[in-house]
Order: sequence, then C-alpha cells, then structure tokens
Amino acid sequence: MRVAVAGGGPGGLFFATLLRRFDPSIKVTVFERDRADDTFGFGVVFSDRTLEGIHEADPVLRQALDAGGCHWDDIEVRLKGERIRCGGNGMAAIVRTTLLHLLQERAVALGADLRFSKEVTLDDLGDYDLVVAADGTGSRIREQVADYLEVTVETSEVKFIWFGTDYLFDGLTFVHEHGPHGAFAVHGYPISDSVSTFIVEADEATWRRAGLDEFDVTQTPGPSDMRTKEYLQGLFANQIDGRELLVNNSRWSNFVTRRTRPWHVFAPQPVAFLGDAVHTAHFSVGSGTKMAMEDAVALASAVAEHKDDMEAAFGEYERTARPPVERVQDAARPSLSWWERFSIYHDAFEPWQFAYHFLTRSISDSRLERRDPSFVTSSHKAWHDSFGYSPLGTPIRHGGWSTPGRVATVVEKAGVPVSLTADGTPLPLLTEGVDSGQWGGLVEAPEDEAGLTAARAELASLANRNPNCLAVYGGVSLTRVLLTEEARFHYGLPSVLVDQELDRDKAVTAVLAGRTDLVGVTPEVAAEWDVTS
Repeated sequence: MRVAVAGGGPGGLFFATLLRRFDPSIKVTVFERDRADDTFGFGVVFSDRTLEGIHEADPVLRQALDAGGCHWDDIEVRLKGERIRCGGNGMAAIVRTTLLHLLQERAVALGADLRFSKEVTLDDLGDYDLVVAADGTGSRIREQVADYLEVTVETSEVKFIWFGTDYLFDGLTFVHEHGPHGAFAVHGYPISDSVSTFIVEADEATWRRAGLDEFDVTQTPGPSDMRTKEYLQGLFANQIDGRELLVNNSRWSNFVTRRTRPWHVFAPQPVAFLGDAVHTAHFSVGSGTKMAMEDAVALASAVAEHKDDMEAAFGEYERTARPPVERVQDAARPSLSWWERFSIYHDAFEPWQFAYHFLTRSISDSRLERRDPSFVTSSHKAWHDSFGYSPLGTPIRHGGWSTPGRVATVVEKAGVPVSLTADGTPLPLLTEGVDSGQWGGLVEAPEDEAGLTAARAELASLANRNPNCLAVYGGVSLTRVLLTEEARFHYGLPSVLVDQELDRDKAVTAVLAGRTDLVGVTPEVAAEWDVTS
C-alpha cells in the first residue's frame, strides 16, 4: 500500500510516524511545500488533560515536551493594575520549530519518506492508494473536492495577530490594556527559556481607530506588519518590562471556524482529511496542533487495521475522531464570543468579576472550584463584600420594583413564559409592553447567532418602554446569555435568564459572573435551591 501525506506539519508527520509504526509494510511519503526549517508562528500549547491519547500512541511528543518544553499550572489575568491567578490548569508549550524537527526525525527513523519544498495536489498523487490531506486551513486538496464535502465557515468579528516576545511569562497569561483607541488583549505563554508567544486581539473598530488596517495581508506569506509591532510594543511596554515583540509572518486576521462533513472522499481517489483542513476551533480553548495529532492517531489506527477496506477505515476514523473535535468546537464558540466582546467586559467589571466571567465562559462554578478552590472562594467572597449576600440571595432594587433574591419562579403557557414571581407578586411578561404599571419585557432568543439582530431589535423596543426587567427565554445557551448581557450592559435593566433546565450550579455561575441578574425556573426547582450560600 502506498500512502501520500500532503502537509508536513505536526498532524501529517505524526500520522506518517504512527502508520509506519503500526504497519511497516505501508509506504508513506510526506510532501511539504516549505523547507524543513521553515515555520510560521512561534509556539504550540497543550493542556495536560488532553495529551493522554497522543502519549499512548507514541512517546515523541512527551519526549519533546520533557526536553524542550515549558510547563505551568496557573492562569493569570491582568486587568486595571491587578493580577489574578487561578490554578489547576496544567499546560505545556514548546517552540514550533523544535517540535517539527523532532517529529521529522521520528518519521524518518521509522521509514517515512519526507520531501520538502514540494507542494502537491491530487493531480500529482494519482498513483497512491490513499491521500491524507493535512495541508492546513487553506487546504488546496479540500478545494479540489469541495463538491463532495459539506463545509460551513464562520468568520469571527474580532481581529488577531501573532507575535513572539523576549519577555518571559511564567504561564498562560491574559493581559488587557485600554489604550487611546480602545481595548487590546493578549494571550501570552512561555515556549522556551527565552521566548514567549504573544497573541493580540482587538475588535475591528479599535483596530481601525488605531490605524492598523493599512498592511496588505493578501501578499505572499513572509513580511510582517511592522507598524502594528511598534504600536503594540508601546501599548504593552509596562506589561512586558519594555521588552521587544518578535515577528514571523505577523499580520492581522479574523479567526475562521470551519466544520466539514464528511472528512473523506472516494472521488477522484480515496482522500482522508485531518486537522485544520477540515475543522478549526478558536485558540482560546483548543490547540489546532493537538487536534490534528489526535486525528492522526485515529486515522493511522483505522488505516492500519482496515488497509484493504478504505470505507471501513474512514468510518472508524470519523466515529473515533469526530466527537472530541465537536466537543472542542462547541466549547470554543462561547469562548470566541467572549473575545469578540471583551472590551465591554473590560469596562463593565471589576477585576475579580472580569476574571471569574472569563474563566467560566465554558465551565461552571463547581468545575472551576475543582481546579482551584481558593480562586472560587475568593470570587464568592468578593461578591459578598460588594453586596452583603450570597449570589442567589442578593436583593435587586430597580425603580419601584425589588426582589429578595436572584431566583424568580416562572409560569409558562404552551412553552412561553407569561409571568414571573420574585417578590411574591406575579409580574406579567409581555412581548409588546404597556404604558403603565409593573411588567417585564419578554424576548425569545434565536436558535443561532444569525437571528440575534432581530432579537436585539425586539429587546431595544421593549427597553425603550421602561419595563421593570427584561426576560430572555428559548434559543440556546449562548444566544440567551448574549441577550441578557445586552439588557444589563446596554440598557441598564435587570435581566432574567429563563431556563427551566438550569441547575443551581449553573445559576450561581451565571449570576456571579454577571451574565444575568436573575434566573427564572419552575417553582418546583426554585423550592429545592438553597440561596443563602
């Protein structure tokens, strides 16, 4: 059997290594368009919790991290002069070129044929029994067979750019600075004993006000945006002790989330895709390199077991590899949404609540507590110091309306909330509003973000009629929260997150994080909750 791998990144190289290990009779050739020493970007980061499957398949990554990687346990959030840390987040990182060289050596040692400075398409690979497309987010092979694939693409509103720096962070660090043109944020982490990765994000309006939109990003990869380098080096000078930003094809972009079904085709020949060629997830929750290497484990195992039946091999590959990728992508969407709105949170929250809001964007209070009990305890204490009560037991007073706590009971008819009770007196929930009396506005969240524009218009119309609160129901978790936050931050009205399936843990998280003012549940559920702790 002859297998061609298009793309000599970590995913393609790891696949070649594993396939040769699993079945040395299979001939594997890797084609990489760049030279062996070329790479764009700086470092690769991995979560400890996600590495078991990769380590079990082959020790090369563990050896690379042990020999040349950096490891840490804490995440640090820097905001408004404060530095807040949360432990229990074991991670490791390594210089990308170091990892590539070790993967190249391992693949060659096991008999793979590596050919550099050679870009290929399917037109060049007709003599191979299987083509593995590991050619990244701009995959040319994917484009050749696009008619056989169902590809969806979502482009983020936020801008990002990758640098390195000779300032050494001591772990994953999120830095937020509000400059003369708006807020910028950094993801920083060490990748060696002398260099850190330094990824910067900003919303488009801030990016344009700062005059950072002049660089031609369509030119051939290589040149970096030096104007942006100088601007950001000055803006973050105090955060990096005046050290330098390092460039490597550093240019602004918008993150693209790609989902693909299926991950294989049989025409014009058997082709399997892995990594960024078929799926991406925002770097704030997932490592594209890690996911590509996990794909490589699943695909190599399936091909070695079913080398005479590619239909069976592809079926096993996707059954194994697709679920964890989809879980990461599902977690990545609320995280990416957070980065699209971080400038709002920067202005709205005190540092402790900003950090808690950030760290719970994909997990709940209890899960975060398992990672770092002291961080969660201090967050609850900060709330109590500010309000004098527990999160769910804190009263609300707005105009002539007040509640004894943050849990409201909701009555529904045909699945639509018609009233809520928080102070003993039912408050009607209306979609049109009235000119007098006490009432709450009701907005149905959409099933996806495409419907948010219309929902926000409905929310604005209700807010302008002075309701006592704005309640949001329906849709999905992300769209509900985006609308409750809109009510709070933009209109200054108490928001009610109506979710009949909400448990107490998620209710505490939502209130403590400032995603909503109240939660709306059934009377039966509310009766079971202790709101005093």
